[in-house]
Amino acid sequence: MSQVIAQRLQQIRAFMQAKNLDAFIIPRADEYLGEYVPACNERLLWVSGFTGSAGAAVILADKAAIFVDGRYTVQVRQQVDAQLYSFHHLIEEPYLFWTCQNLDENARIGIDSRTFSLSQYRNIKALIDHQHLELVESENPVDALWQDRPDAPSDTATLMPNDWAGQTSLEKREQIAEQIRQSDAQAALITAPDSIAWLLNIRGSDIAFLPVALSSSILFADGTMHWYVNPKKIPQGFAQHVGKGVTTYPEDTFEQGLNQLAQTCQKVLADPSSSNAWSQLRLTDNGVQLVALADPCVLPKAAKNESELKGTREAHRKDALAEVRFLAWLDKCAQQNNLPDEGQAADKLQYFRYLDKDCIDLSFATISAAAVNAAMCHYNHKNADTPAPLLMNSSYLVDSGGQYRFGTTDITRTVALGTPPQETKERFTQVLKGMIALTQARFPKGTTGTQLDVLARQYLWQHGLDFDHGTGHGVGHFLSVHEGPQRISKALNDIALEPGMITSNEPGFYKENEYGIRCENLLVVENADLPDADRPFYQFATLTYVPFDKRLMQLELLTDTERAWINDYHQQVRELVKPQIPEDETDVLDWLINATSAL
Repeated sequence: MSQVIAQRLQQIRAFMQAKNLDAFIIPRADEYLGEYVPACNERLLWVSGFTGSAGAAVILADKAAIFVDGRYTVQVRQQVDAQLYSFHHLIEEPYLFWTCQNLDENARIGIDSRTFSLSQYRNIKALIDHQHLELVESENPVDALWQDRPDAPSDTATLMPNDWAGQTSLEKREQIAEQIRQSDAQAALITAPDSIAWLLNIRGSDIAFLPVALSSSILFADGTMHWYVNPKKIPQGFAQHVGKGVTTYPEDTFEQGLNQLAQTCQKVLADPSSSNAWSQLRLTDNGVQLVALADPCVLPKAAKNESELKGTREAHRKDALAEVRFLAWLDKCAQQNNLPDEGQAADKLQYFRYLDKDCIDLSFATISAAAVNAAMCHYNHKNADTPAPLLMNSSYLVDSGGQYRFGTTDITRTVALGTPPQETKERFTQVLKGMIALTQARFPKGTTGTQLDVLARQYLWQHGLDFDHGTGHGVGHFLSVHEGPQRISKALNDIALEPGMITSNEPGFYKENEYGIRCENLLVVENADLPDADRPFYQFATLTYVPFDKRLMQLELLTDTERAWINDYHQQVRELVKPQIPEDETDVLDWLINATSAL
């Protein structure tokens, strides 16, 4: 592989020389700026061999560097040849600074502006101008050189029934059009794939884990919409499904559509963070004034309606059976001293999910982490040469989820295998106490996730401990498992939590080279009925119902209130899952009864 990558770097440097470029920046992102990319857009992988979900490569005439965040510092050294690339931390040593330090004045830096947001483009340009360098919009050298590039996905999208969506596409478009009019714009760029899927009540299969149809769109202030999409993706009955006012165009005519938009609209709403720089620069080149606001679909999409919540609860009900079957199977393996490896465990959990015909995909790559590997919070067993075996007298962390036709799930459970060390039990209990505290929170309207984050960390903080990831992220309705704009984290987030918003609740603790713990349920914000309240108050309702491992709980650390919460939660788990277990699965039923018995 190293020889192949070396040849590709030579080709890119020849391309750069022909274009009079001294550097080229290749990020992981593609033109849709999403978390996941299809195989045909894995440009960073093609040029480096790195499979992580975030990073960037910078190629100069005589050297190259790759930049990744803390999740991938080990993985990048396993996958990328140190003779071809130097390794750098994406946050601590930003690639722009490295690039500027390694170039002479007046050097020309090439980028494909489709793979950067407008905000990123402006930041890059400001720094490069300050350093007396030149930023050049260029054709992407990977696109020009990739001979055996996979075909772009073209599977037909599916129609999301309006009963599941809770609103018709026409109603949604009229709702968003009102926001466009209030912004004094005549149209809006809507290019985030999940926003388009939500707006049209469709789902796709272009990307693993994310049920969207990659495309672009323009929504006008009168509610009409131009959808730029591969015609093969348009499902039968689409026109009737979306109602009047949606016109489809081939996706390769999007630039022409932007030019026509510039002739009819003076102001266009565009999100500088979610729409790529290329599309917005084409508008400004033609004299359009951009109204820089957040994607107007984001907040309405985040606040789920009753139909969406009904589907989400059903997805969690079905998912609970898959998880219980898996945990019962794993316990049986441990009792027989025949534990699987990480890959086999992940495959078995996927098998149990796929027994349900309504589960059409996973919602992300399962994190199946044995013992010391769980100390890496985003560990991927598929990146290891050989998946590690699960070990007796240790713990096992599994973070997974499913994409059901009417909802998305995400759950983490940490499991005892044999008798884990006492310290593991102490830390698990502290993490669980934090999860319970956040679950039971009541808070006034206007409260943000940042203000609630400490509730989940407090019992770790009392012992001088913490975890380095956020406590909670938003989750979509049969859409992205990582959905904004709400977030529960120490990092500042000014989006208030509103009824209908779904968030994960996933505190953890990770001791390097020893073990990792995480407890995760999904929650939904709802109104709190408080008789003495002098203003609107909210609380969380739980969506996830799967037992927590009582063998990891240090009972003397739990208060009476916390014990009562656990017992009540486990009783609800039993009531939800027991009716789903077939009569011939007595071992699963026995496991459930034991796992949900009172403390």
